[in-house]
Amino acid sequence: QKESDRKRIPCPLDPKHTVYEDQLQKHLKKCNSREKPKPVYFVQDINAGLKDVAEIPEIQVPISCLSKEELEDLITKLKNASNGLELQLKEQIMSHQALQEALNDPKNGESAFKHLKQQASILGNMEKLHLLGPGRCFVEFGAGRGKLSHWVDIALQNAENVQFLLVERATTRFKVDGKHKRRDSIFERLQVDIQHLCLNKVPILEEKKLPLVGIGKHLCGAATDLALRCLVESYTTCCDGENEEPVLKRSKSDMTEVASNSFIGSERNKDDTLENSKPVAGIVIALCCHHRCDWTHYVGREFFKSIGLGPVEFHYYQRMSSWATCGMRESITKASMNDEESEDQTGNKEEHDQTDSRTESGSDTLQGLLPAEERKEIGCLCKLLIDHGRIEYLQQRGYKAALQYYTESAVSLENVLLTAVP
Repeated sequence: QKESDRKRIPCPLDPKHTVYEDQLQKHLKKCNSREKPKPVYFVQDINAGLKDVAEIPEIQVPISCLSKEELEDLITKLKNASNGLELQLKEQIMSHQALQEALNDPKNGESAFKHLKQQASILGNMEKLHLLGPGRCFVEFGAGRGKLSHWVDIALQNAENVQFLLVERATTRFKVDGKHKRRDSIFERLQVDIQHLCLNKVPILEEKKLPLVGIGKHLCGAATDLALRCLVESYTTCCDGENEEPVLKRSKSDMTEVASNSFIGSERNKDDTLENSKPVAGIVIALCCHHRCDWTHYVGREFFKSIGLGPVEFHYYQRMSSWATCGMRESITKASMNDEESEDQTGNKEEHDQTDSRTESGSDTLQGLLPAEERKEIGCLCKLLIDHGRIEYLQQRGYKAALQYYTESAVSLENVLLTAVP
């Protein structure tokens, strides 16, 4: 058959490219758009959360379409719900010796320096919680290029019995994993959405059940909730089996302990063996993009219900959370404004795209209704309320959890770190 007579047709798997009709069957077997076999640790929606269809919220109108009375009612509910919450978080801006050389490198641009400062503070906070040590498996959620795990590995130097699992749903270029090939540490990438990740089925965790430390830098919106559920529900429940008393049966005084950094004391060293017996030794996640949260996945739904709020309020508060940073972004240079985007930890630039949050801020339509300063204050309250639901969720499961500022707002507008230890 002549080349000119052969017919090209759109590929049925991806019509963006074409293929010779007589070669279709051969092409379908090797097409990059074909469905790949699911890895053994893929369990559909294991960390998704809400399964009751009746509770899934209906599509709501944009904030800019709300009447003045409806908006005022939402804000009043928000302020009432925020009463009694710790409105001013403690500063825990720290550093770590492992990054000193890199921080002092004069070749760093402004963006690189900011990322190094954040990574150094995350490591400093991990060290204060006694989470940097041998005999652990570090699970980096939304790992992107794997920079945070890279610095944790450098900080651990030649610590024995250390594993790293880098969870990332996207294919990532310019990974730094290759730098660790000569070292004793085990690095393994899990290309899967956190929503479907069953850690119990990851082969290296099945072989050697090391205590896990969950970490993440700018873990976007709902990804934080998926990661928390992955660690403290899916994984912990499976590890605990039926022998241990459920954590929810702990004493009331234990449950209501106020989350603060005061729980970090010298006793942590004494409790090291106890800590190592827990499936999850700790969680350290830099939070981000609350406007991308989702009621379906949110771990703080019970907290919201307990204060008389539901999916409709949550929808508007997660949209309004962007007000906390939108006004400020306009006064920052473009390089700084795109700080998180420049080294995206999810490997997907659009995850941190602020376009939709700026639109939802409704600066044009709400400008006459709410001053910029009040919008910012309301946005901060929304973020705090959403994060408090996460803290309560962790406390209910026996963790000592806290929120703190881990870097200055000039370094990153998303500057809150969530930490939790058993």
